[in-house]
Amino acid sequence: MISTADVDVNLQAASDLIAQAANQGAEFLLLPENFPLMGHEEHDKITILEPFGKGPIQDFLSEQSQKYGIWLMGGTIPLQATVTDKVRAACLLYDPEGKCAFRYDKIHLFDATVDEKSEESYQESNTLEAGCEIVIAETPFGNIGMSVCYDLRFPELYRAMLKNDVNIITVPSAFTATTGVAHWEPLLRTRAIENLCYVIASNQGGQHINDRKTWGHSMIIDPWGEILDCIEKGPGFAIADIDLERQKTLRRNFPCLEHRVIN
Repeated sequence: MISTADVDVNLQAASDLIAQAANQGAEFLLLPENFPLMGHEEHDKITILEPFGKGPIQDFLSEQSQKYGIWLMGGTIPLQATVTDKVRAACLLYDPEGKCAFRYDKIHLFDATVDEKSEESYQESNTLEAGCEIVIAETPFGNIGMSVCYDLRFPELYRAMLKNDVNIITVPSAFTATTGVAHWEPLLRTRAIENLCYVIASNQGGQHINDRKTWGHSMIIDPWGEILDCIEKGPGFAIADIDLERQKTLRRNFPCLEHRVIN
């Protein structure tokens, strides 16, 4: 997606892509980080915050999952925090009945200068309240370790997930073009390889109204590090099959996860 500052426009764009993917047989869909809003300013997200369990964005996700009978993960939406001037970047997974089955709040916040010359910098902690819980979503097609964007740079998060026999790692993102060209694919493939996991990464992909450029290249990667499908720029979607039997074979034949000495 290339989300805008208009929530209604973004939800319509998401709806169109969901319909296309579902019509091609997708049973699990992942929307990118900030899919309902990429505002003019970072504080704009606070104006559309919702309490958990109630609100138009959550209603949209519930209706879409129920309409197509799919598991639908909404990248992130701004949910109410414990302080009034911040929100939680919450990733919500809805089941085919439209129920929110799992919630993950982004743990690692992106406070960094990515380009000194252009003064491109981000301070997510100014508007976001960090989560603190690792979340493993149990589904009929495998256990999903939920993460968001900047989390990708912290391998210890995913190592901790292995205690719950994680099959799939999800990484909804709004990864910048500056860092994306250098790090996006290498980090994603590394997480897949080192954990022998499928990695599903949905990224914002294009020029946004706030002059921010996101890298795109949404992709699905298998446990051997092979890219099964990739859509370089939005709008669009990547689609692939998950083969848990192949994953079991890889883990049995190449048991590096059992060979770990330092835990």
